[in-house]
Amino acid sequence: MNFLRFAVRRVAEMAATLLVASFVVFGAMYLAPGSPASFLLSGRSASPEALAAVNAQYHLDDPFAVRYLNWLGDMLQGDFGRSLTYRTDVSRLLADRLPTTLLLIAMALVVVVAVGLLLGRIAAVRGGATDSAVLVATTLAVGTPSFVAAVLLQGLFAVKLGWFPSGGAGTGLLDQIWHLTLPAIALALYLVGMLARVTRSAMLEALAGEHVTVARSRGVPERQVIRRHVLRNSLGTVLTTGGLIVSTLLVCTILVETAFSIGGIGQLLELSTTTKDFPTVQAISLVIVALFMAVNLVVDLLLPLVDPRITLGTRGADA
Repeated sequence: MNFLRFAVRRVAEMAATLLVASFVVFGAMYLAPGSPASFLLSGRSASPEALAAVNAQYHLDDPFAVRYLNWLGDMLQGDFGRSLTYRTDVSRLLADRLPTTLLLIAMALVVVVAVGLLLGRIAAVRGGATDSAVLVATTLAVGTPSFVAAVLLQGLFAVKLGWFPSGGAGTGLLDQIWHLTLPAIALALYLVGMLARVTRSAMLEALAGEHVTVARSRGVPERQVIRRHVLRNSLGTVLTTGGLIVSTLLVCTILVETAFSIGGIGQLLELSTTTKDFPTVQAISLVIVALFMAVNLVVDLLLPLVDPRITLGTRGADA
């Protein structure tokens, strides 16, 4: 299949999936107990006139399909509605908070990739006691939830040692990086263990291949064998986990941002869910779904380039 044709098909599939996701996100509001009007009135008793005014203001009397299409049209134009809690445009809230979350995720992703690949490579190549030590360490990492890691790191490095701030996102890039270091480590810990194990397994499988045996018999230096024949052939398997890694980061950032009082969209989603701020919850949920799908699209497009053995479309389309 031509690469351009495959890319267009995957983008079309992504758009169709986003459309379905938008319908689910919008419809979930009406699955909650009680009417939307009762939430808008914060449970206060209201006269029929006041209730009618709320229904008219938010078009709650319109048919469901009309409300959904109007909401979707506004979304496509960048209008995410108005927050019921903060009394401001949701788009402004996202613009203020999304960069902090993206920086946190980017920092955590750097830690995951750098440390996870390194540990997996060391365990596979050296074996023996080193392999056992890495397996023990990664088992502990995988078994430590992000919120537990956040509490432990905060208590030791922020409260007891005072090396890092205990909360907040900071101002300015360098100050933000300093504030987000502990949250990024807490967010990355579980995924470091997972990626290290995936890398180790993929490299051990590649090491057992005949091409590695042939390369060694021809006197190819071990470093070149590892770099050209083992690590390169393992990248496809490692890259496949990219979507899972990013989705986990997006979900766990809610817990970590709350623990460290970081003003990102994760904490905003938690607060908005608690206060039943439907427009904000709907917007953030759709943004998270879009980010997750965009990452999976990039992974699908990169896989055939990283590993030529993978046929175009094996993850999302026909070969």
